[in-house]
Amino acid sequence: MDHRELGSSGVEVSEVGFGAWVVGTDWWGDRTREQAVDMLHHAVDRGITYFDTGDVYGHGDSEELVGEALGEYRDEVTISTKVGYDFYNNPQAGHGELPKRVDAEWIETALDRSLDRLGMEYVDHLMLHNANVDEVDEDVLDALDALQESGRVDSVGWALGPSIGWLAEATKAVEEGFDAVQLVFNVFEQTPGRHAIETIRDLDADTSVVPRVPHSSGLLNEQVTPDTELGEGDHRAHRPDEWYETGWEKVEALRFLEDPDHAEGTRTMGQASIQWLLGHDEVASVTPTFRTTDDIDEWAAAADTPALSDTEMERVEELYQDNFGVDRDDGMDALRSSVGGADLEDTGMKSAGD
Repeated sequence: MDHRELGSSGVEVSEVGFGAWVVGTDWWGDRTREQAVDMLHHAVDRGITYFDTGDVYGHGDSEELVGEALGEYRDEVTISTKVGYDFYNNPQAGHGELPKRVDAEWIETALDRSLDRLGMEYVDHLMLHNANVDEVDEDVLDALDALQESGRVDSVGWALGPSIGWLAEATKAVEEGFDAVQLVFNVFEQTPGRHAIETIRDLDADTSVVPRVPHSSGLLNEQVTPDTELGEGDHRAHRPDEWYETGWEKVEALRFLEDPDHAEGTRTMGQASIQWLLGHDEVASVTPTFRTTDDIDEWAAAADTPALSDTEMERVEELYQDNFGVDRDDGMDALRSSVGGADLEDTGMKSAGD
């Protein structure tokens, strides 16, 4: 497993990271506390050193599990957490979004509570969790600087989600010199990632990109197939049927990635999807959603498969520009925008609202 730096912070992360939103909640399947700890240990055994959690995941449960499982490896791992939701005073309603709170006082308070749950004196990386562009003012930026000066935070980032879009936020993250921006980015859903990378290049900035949903909600790892029935509680069921129906056709157009002709070895589609992301220099770590130890085995090994050649990258780009040869709507023509769609003007997408 190779490592890359978050921006110019000096903080190094494994090229494949562990999104600890899967532990501490039941959104990605039920598991016992022991099974969750075993998954985290298994990830360490497979060379993963970057672990990304958040205070809102299981209302602190994910952080507690990460601390319990990884405390003994503290000097060997990179720990990231997120703050920005007030779950202390508000109940969780299904998968609904909780009230956000992004201000200097709250950020420091929330971080201290996170450190208590983690059982750690500092985090390597602290992210603002889904903050709107107008919420990150000078006071917030000063507070993040102060936390770094205090030694409780080594680097800062901005996590964008849960819905797709957030282009104005990505732009500001780069302009303000955040070490990393986490967003939806995969072969099928390229708009947010392309926008961030273009902004980084235009400004010659040091910000890194940390893709989440690299497998496009189960399509690119082939865990959602025509035979899969998604229950109401499945976190992937929010996608329209058209998304999966067109997606299965698009996957077939990418089969050439499984058998590289420029190097020995093969890749699964899930591994190829991760390698495509790692083919962008701005990407520091890819954070897939591990549901099982088999997932960890396969995707942690992705970085050891042949890197995509220039020819393969160019062919993927040609397919993307041609919608992978699929002449049908995928049911998703809108992206989230906190600025009334002004950031979507050149994307061909409409605003889904704040």
